[in-house]
Amino acid sequence: MRYRVLGGTGIQVSVHCLGTMMFGAVGNPDHDDCVRIVHAALDAGINMVDTADMYSAGESEVIVGKALRGRRDDVVLATKVHFPMGEGPNRGGNSRRWIVREVEESLRRLGTDWIDLYQVHRPDHTTDIEETLGALTDLVRAGKIRAFGCSTFPADEIVQAYHVADRRALGRFRTEQPPYSIMARGIETSVLPVCQRLGMGVLVWSPLASGFLSGRYRAGRPVDLSAGRPALTPARFDPALPGNAAKYAAVDQLVALAEEIGCTLPELAVAFTVAHPGVTSAIIGPRTMEQLDGLLAGAALTLDDAVLDRIDEIVAPGTNLYQPDGAWSPTVLTDPALRRRPLSQRAAA
Repeated sequence: MRYRVLGGTGIQVSVHCLGTMMFGAVGNPDHDDCVRIVHAALDAGINMVDTADMYSAGESEVIVGKALRGRRDDVVLATKVHFPMGEGPNRGGNSRRWIVREVEESLRRLGTDWIDLYQVHRPDHTTDIEETLGALTDLVRAGKIRAFGCSTFPADEIVQAYHVADRRALGRFRTEQPPYSIMARGIETSVLPVCQRLGMGVLVWSPLASGFLSGRYRAGRPVDLSAGRPALTPARFDPALPGNAAKYAAVDQLVALAEEIGCTLPELAVAFTVAHPGVTSAIIGPRTMEQLDGLLAGAALTLDDAVLDRIDEIVAPGTNLYQPDGAWSPTVLTDPALRRRPLSQRAAA
């Protein structure tokens, strides 16, 4: 297993990070099996585990807490805050009120006294970024967390947060966690260059494109849209939808390339993400031990320039073949009032 420094924190993390979104009711409800997966990952050299409060409504954090008993000091533990955790207008978001409350809940579920990396899961345009950074800075000073980062933030908001932290003498985001895969390369345009310039660590999620690069989904084969990953986002997998044709065509070419160089498609996909100089670690999210074994088999795989050039020919740099973040959209797009002038102003113009 290879290790890299996480941004400017001085923390050494494995190039593969164990993601636990599939632990619990959403994926694998067998707690003992999930604990075995965590232990196998740690035994293979992975030293970073990533979860979130909202994964299976907190169940994933509970499972991770069970798995880390007796091994906590050797693990870099990351979790997140933002998405609603129950009913009520103030049980989510990036406000000081919610962050300070919810970090205590995460600590309780995880069974630990501290979190190594506490991440803001998505932007919150109802909360001033200074409010969020101030709360997180206070949590570092209180010893509740060691560092904090953001997840799936646009490049302009990463820069804004950096300058606010600088002007107000607050702690800054040390990491960003964006979606990145061969099929979703949009962050190469601005997010990754910005993170490199600011010295931020980058933990990429969904290197298998939500399972599309697992090798299970091929053109001409029937797809069960009621089970597994397709059940979560069926529109991404339905071969009858014209927008998916390019993805299935790319998979066929990538499978051929993987066979040519003697690896599996998942191994090729994960190795591609960590080849970028701006990426610190790729989050792998197995649901079963078999999936973990398959991903770890390619942990040492390094792609040469010729292979990376071939991948560029299949999916051009900076190109998204699908919208990688199906869980969130900017309010500037979802709220019509933010992208339409008032009728009186339109008429006057």
